[in-house]
Amino acid sequence: MPGGWAYCTRPMDYLSRIADAELAELLGATGATLVEGPKASGKTATAMQTARSAVMLDVDDNALRLIGADPEALLIGDTPRLIDEWQLEPAIWNYVRRAVDRRAAPGQFILTGSAVPADEITRHTGAGRFARLRMRPMSLFETGHSTGEISLNRLLDGCEQRAERSDLPILSVAELVCAGGWPANIGKALPQTLRANRAYLDEIRRTDVSTVSGGTRDPVKVGRLLRSLARNIATPVSMSKLTAEAGDHSVTLKADTVAGYLDALDRLMVVENQPAWSPHLRSRTTLREAPVRHFVDPSLAVAALRATPERLTADLEYLGLLFESMVVRDLRVYAQAADAQVFHYREKEGLEVDAVVEAADGRWAAFEIKLGERWVDDGARNLRRLARRMEHSDHERPSVLAVIVPSGYGTSGGDVGMIPVGALGP
Repeated sequence: MPGGWAYCTRPMDYLSRIADAELAELLGATGATLVEGPKASGKTATAMQTARSAVMLDVDDNALRLIGADPEALLIGDTPRLIDEWQLEPAIWNYVRRAVDRRAAPGQFILTGSAVPADEITRHTGAGRFARLRMRPMSLFETGHSTGEISLNRLLDGCEQRAERSDLPILSVAELVCAGGWPANIGKALPQTLRANRAYLDEIRRTDVSTVSGGTRDPVKVGRLLRSLARNIATPVSMSKLTAEAGDHSVTLKADTVAGYLDALDRLMVVENQPAWSPHLRSRTTLREAPVRHFVDPSLAVAALRATPERLTADLEYLGLLFESMVVRDLRVYAQAADAQVFHYREKEGLEVDAVVEAADGRWAAFEIKLGERWVDDGARNLRRLARRMEHSDHERPSVLAVIVPSGYGTSGGDVGMIPVGALGP
């Protein structure tokens, strides 16, 4: 066999991921697991901790040629067998599916992909054979910037928890936001990281959007849309506003053009909207259903605007939105491990809550995200109002209400708790 197919070399400096346990659990339950996430989020490195053989479609030209001649030969190898960047040859999906049916055993294949192919390829044919695992950039707990003393999973269980005071100065918040959770950037100097993140986004703008769209896309227009998304991060910005900002004084973009760009960014998994929470209220309260827009990591918003920590600390309102987006990123990582999802709550009457985490069994917790202790009282008032709303809904009492901040003592339980982001974990 061509070199590299029979054995899977594991990175020596691998940092443990929360998804490690999730992947092991899924492999024990289904024949194949599809690990999806943006480029450079660590999918391959995570898969290689478990895989016993591998084929890398993005670098192995022989493998790509073999798909046209004998695709089933790619599936031969010790299991779990990793097929990296499978979306480059989507036809391999059906061969994996058939092999899973034939072998009738769990843990046969791991497929990784950094772009979502056409829905028709995978919409139904993987049912009962494939499990899906979403990977994102690393959380603060995974990068070592959080102790994890306060567990989201235990918060959902209603357990009272405490943590010693954690202090994260505003400049440090800005630096973490700028660096992001990209595994390859761990240990690099911040100026190198900023350049790497800008190069990452530039490649998306120039090449990747056109690749997943199946046609040429104007990189200048994509860049303007990325900057508009960056300026409006952590807000439910409308399509009409994005369309207006993505154009310029001489060119007016059509809404369907912008929608196509957004679809491509979604399929590349570099944006991830936060859906609205829609409990059934027995009142006349009208909920807003528009999603809150985020990049998969707030460092991409920083890269789009070519910002620096110093510039961000001069604009605390915008830094607060980036901090919110970073916390939502982490909550998503922790919530997924707890079989939960992260939503936002907004009423037309004005009440807004930054994050609602709801487990599959209906347990829920609500969080406000504030850049400093001085705004904790405002967040607490919103959370109390939400709890009163839910007394007239189909939901039970919340497991916890808490305000997430950069610095402070960690408390949960009772009325409204406070959680420093440096103590939050899975």
